[in-house]
Parts: sequence; C-alpha cells; structure tokens
Amino acid sequence: MQIAGVEIEDTFAEAFPMWGLRTIITAESTAWALHAAHSLAGFATSVIACGCEASIEGRWPDTPDGRPGVSVLLFGPTRKSLDNLAIRIGQTVMTCPTTACFNGLDSDDHVRIGGVLKYFGDGHQRSKRLDGRRFWRIPVMDGEFVVEDRFGVVQGVGGGNFLILGESQAITLRAATRAVRVTRKIPGVALPFPGGIARSGSKVGSRYRALRASTNDPYCPTLRSRVTSRLADGVNAVYEIIIDAIDEGTIREAMHRGILAACLPGIREISASNFGGTLGPYRFSLHEILKEG
Repeated sequence: MQIAGVEIEDTFAEAFPMWGLRTIITAESTAWALHAAHSLAGFATSVIACGCEASIEGRWPDTPDGRPGVSVLLFGPTRKSLDNLAIRIGQTVMTCPTTACFNGLDSDDHVRIGGVLKYFGDGHQRSKRLDGRRFWRIPVMDGEFVVEDRFGVVQGVGGGNFLILGESQAITLRAATRAVRVTRKIPGVALPFPGGIARSGSKVGSRYRALRASTNDPYCPTLRSRVTSRLADGVNAVYEIIIDAIDEGTIREAMHRGILAACLPGIREISASNFGGTLGPYRFSLHEILKEG
C-alpha cells in the first residue's frame, strides 16, 4: 500500500489496556490553567519509568465554575495505579496560583482525589455537595483550592503507535509535527511524549538485566551497520507517535488521521512498533485502519 508515494508497511501496532481519568483544571486565566496542566503532565511519558502517562487534551469550554479550563488525560497500567494520581495533582495543580480541579469523566468507577488531598487542610478543610457531587475547599495562601472528591475512571487503551521513516531529521520532524497537529484535535486522545513525538523508541528487554526496555536498535540510523537494521537506504531519521486514548475506536481514528497527515515528500515509509503479541492484546493493522472511512 502507498499513500502519496509513501510506503505503508503491512504490519500492526501492538497496544495494551490502560486505566484513565480526565481532570478539568480551571484558573483565573487560561495561562494559569496551562501552567498547572503542563506541570501535571510533566514526567509522565511512559509507564516504563514514569508510573503513568499524561497529556494535555485541550481547552475545556464548559467548566464547573465558569472559568477558563484545560483538560488533561492521565493513564496508568492498572486500576490501582491511579490511586497515586492524587499526589501528582496535589503537587502540581494545588500548588499553582488560582486553580481548581474537577472530574471530567462520567463513570460508575471512581478514584478519590479531593478525598485524599483534603487532609492538607489540616482540619480546616470544608466540603460541599452540588448536584450530587462532592467538592472540597482546602485553604491555601491565595484563598481556597477547590477540588472534586472523586474522579471517574475508565478502561482505555495505551500504546497505539506508528513510525515515520524519512530522508532527514528535518523532513521527518516536519511530518511528525503535522501528524501531532491533526491527532490532537480528536477528543479523548493523549500524546504523552514531548511535543507528542518520541525519538527514543524502545523494544522490550535489554542485554542488561535491570532494564525492562532499551533502544529500538533496528530503527537507529547510527547502528545500521552493527545490527539487523530495518532502515532502507536513504532513511536517516525515525520518529514515533505514541497514542493513549479512552477507547479503541479513538486510537484507530487517531492513527488514521495521523498517518495520512505524515505522508509528505521525503517520507519513505510508515511502520509501527509491535512485539509479536507479547506486549498487549490490541493489534491495530495499518492497512485496515487506512481502509476505514
């Protein structure tokens, strides 16, 4: 299969179940909401070493307190792993001037966020109920931090991906940036790596016993003569777009749009990372996805 002269490899992206939640951060201005959102999503690129994966989803127009809002999606490998997100929110959102933090997902399953952070109020915290939802008011030095008691969680999908193989770093980065731009417009999508792009793709395992993952050497241009390379002559850079989402259909849509956007002059091939089915149960065939509407 070719699209705009770019070869689409007949392969699949291998993905795995993840548990996710959405936070709605509000503040007196969008700028302050974004400060908190960037801090919240910091050091959350991969569960391999970060414990969770997170990404700013976008601006949120209809917020509980009527102020400017930004949504952040956070994913963990297990349901229990989301219990630790109260600490992350407390250290990043609660500390940011003027912010409040609300649940952004309707679900019958919940984790406690405000119900954990309330203890920071040292007995001075207060709660209120509104339309069946409980909120905590925690005194801080510029007034009060309002945070919802419980946040809905859903079982999503992590690790959807595609690889962009290009003639040069500049050309390949331009294609990857274009793919990120269109993919981020889809609700429910998280691109957890810096700028939505990963340069250090990984493979499962390592020659060093302590490492769970290591550099994806078949796709490293500088190792072309030392390993069994996957790079054809003329390919000198590879970037990976890694996608988490709230459901399987959203992953498919994001991969479809992103791949089409990445097919620019100078891109030789689109591929995907998989490990023969050993990493996760989801298989997203590139050819099947691109045949979909």
